[in-house]
Amino acid sequence: MAVVSGDDILLVRRGRAPRAGLWAIPGGKVEYGETLHDAARREVMEETGILCEIGPVVWVGESIGEGDPPDHHFTLTDFLGKPMGGDLVAGDDAAETRWVPLAAVHELPLTATMGALIVNVRKLLEEL
Repeated sequence: MAVVSGDDILLVRRGRAPRAGLWAIPGGKVEYGETLHDAARREVMEETGILCEIGPVVWVGESIGEGDPPDHHFTLTDFLGKPMGGDLVAGDDAAETRWVPLAAVHELPLTATMGALIVNVRKLLEEL
């Protein structure tokens, strides 16, 4: 979920494969019987310690891994989120977490899908 506070976005440095060491928004797998909204809130809390409110969908896409067959293939649905409390702490599979100015996100080593996501986040924030 793209959790935004002012001009900052909440990012995690992935601690596990795939894409370990790269920065992305918090997220993960939906558990059986869990709604997308509930999964997004849970994953943000597990990875960052931040409670959040869910807004509109900001980006939908895929992450397809290397190899034949690929080592992973995930469909991604990312929401815009607003922080509602909690204490920032890296948890679950996040090696590190931090608030990053939207203007500085591209200075970090990012997962491949982050570029398109950030463009959409900026557009949506301008519309709100």
